[in-house]
Amino acid sequence: MFRRATIRVVIVAVATMAVLTGAGPAFAAEPQILAAYPLPTIISNITSWIIGLLVGVATLFLTIGGIRYLAAGGDPTEIEKAKSALKSALLGYALAVLAPILLGVVRGWIGG
Repeated sequence: MFRRATIRVVIVAVATMAVLTGAGPAFAAEPQILAAYPLPTIISNITSWIIGLLVGVATLFLTIGGIRYLAAGGDPTEIEKAKSALKSALLGYALAVLAPILLGVVRGWIGG
């Protein structure tokens, strides 16, 4: 019982510190002037975001598939679910590699 209470206190303390250290200044910041970015810069930023999201999701599926495979214990249905998650991870990584090429094609279509 004492151990659970200690763990909860530590979790609350860590969460509180994370919130307090990430807090912004108490005064009003100057308004920022939004500049219009050229189209190639926008497409480059979108490419970076898409690649990051694809790699993140693929890594999540790789982790889930690996954990499922390790925890399957010889159960054929769990092994198939794990293999499916690993195939999804492979597809995600492939799309992340192909994303710059596909967005380059889009850039060619719109004349960027």
